[in-house]
Amino acid sequence: MKTLATILILLALGMGYAAQAPTTGATPTFNKDIAPILYQNCAICHRTGEVAPFPLLTYQDVSKRAKLIATVTEKRFMPPWKAEHGYGDFANERRLTDRQIATIRAWADAGAPEGSAADKPALPVFAEGWLAGKPDKVLTMSSKYSLAADGPDQFQCFVLPLNLERDSYLSGLEFSPDNRRVVHHALVFLDTDNAARKLANADGQYPCFGGPRFQGGLIGGWAPGSVPLSDAEPGLRPIPKGSDLVVQIHFHPSGKPEVDQSSLGLKFSDRPGTQGRTALILFNRRIDIAPGDPHYVVKASLVMPRDVELFGIAPHAHYLGKEMKISAHLPDGSEKPLIWIKDWDFNWQGAYQYAKPVGLPKGTRIEMEFSYDNSAGNPRNPVHPPVRVQWGEQTTDEMAVAFLAVNLPPREVAGFQQDIISQYLEQILAQGATLKDLPPELSAEQRQGLTAAFGLFDANRDGVLDATESGAILQFLRARR
Repeated sequence: MKTLATILILLALGMGYAAQAPTTGATPTFNKDIAPILYQNCAICHRTGEVAPFPLLTYQDVSKRAKLIATVTEKRFMPPWKAEHGYGDFANERRLTDRQIATIRAWADAGAPEGSAADKPALPVFAEGWLAGKPDKVLTMSSKYSLAADGPDQFQCFVLPLNLERDSYLSGLEFSPDNRRVVHHALVFLDTDNAARKLANADGQYPCFGGPRFQGGLIGGWAPGSVPLSDAEPGLRPIPKGSDLVVQIHFHPSGKPEVDQSSLGLKFSDRPGTQGRTALILFNRRIDIAPGDPHYVVKASLVMPRDVELFGIAPHAHYLGKEMKISAHLPDGSEKPLIWIKDWDFNWQGAYQYAKPVGLPKGTRIEMEFSYDNSAGNPRNPVHPPVRVQWGEQTTDEMAVAFLAVNLPPREVAGFQQDIISQYLEQILAQGATLKDLPPELSAEQRQGLTAAFGLFDANRDGVLDATESGAILQFLRARR
């Protein structure tokens, strides 16, 4: 679906430095106290050739920005980690402790002393080349993409034919950005029907803000700091012969003209593994935010039709998004918090991998609640004065989406997906539905069938399904399945 705007990017750091607060009463120094914090949490992006605007490796780099660093860490604007601590246990949480933040402030207020050279840790070493080992196959964008020096961020899709002559199984996927100065993040989708080829130009490219514009499964991604799994189980995902991969890249202008020609490294297996991975989407297309509304709430839910393990989660909205909370309500009455983002920022969206997969038994209800601020007081509101905002693909529209990656036995994946699609249909055709609620990414055949069914069961011909009409059409579709 188009709403798969953000699917699973694995964020991991793990540089191995122990950031320590200074001894009580001692003045912090860069070499002893600040460098370990920055090397562990900031250097992955703040180094030459990466997406951050300046490096933070040397004393000279850091000391002239001491006050700025203290301010942005106190506000928790940096490092960019939006998930609230304690609402989901995530791998490699990139979040400074209160003690670390206080240490940075104390150091800045003391005049940013350098300290003894003997206390300084070694500079971090970052791996080069393919981090997960040599791939079986490398796919590279067929031509370079040119990005202007300034202007809005760009979302561009690139079609990469796999040219597989037989069905296979994907064991590993690694995105390698060519120009890290401008690649903000990337998502990789599987296109089994070659639908993206019809959207692309002769260079295999097309604009795709919000999603790939076809019904494709999100199978991987990349963001600054991502570390691919080098020991993933073989045969995790089936890949039919003739399939394409489509890479959606979010480009951020650097202030000068840039080009990019990124690549994918793939590992294959001839046999399926013992685990299967698939995705489900929580979404609500019925968004209608009045101008000036500072707290508009959107909710959605899905019930797990089988036992699964939740591997990762990625919420998504646009500029009016304010707060997001997703939780699991288990059949025994207990509740598990999955993620809570109190201060959503479209520029720092990401995906979150759990430290350990979260077990969700059959019957678990996943519930999400998003809130939006369409007031003039929202500094992120892209339109002034505010206007009415509804569901849509543009930055001035809105979305309410959460992508969840789950593991389950391979033989159950197809049935699980069918059960979830059935729930999607029930939500789309619920009471109050109109033809406008049909997702635009439906195939022509699917749209034709649902449109015909809608017309058949809209007894009063008012273009809106009432409770009786909705119940009848859903019963008809269940019987056909």
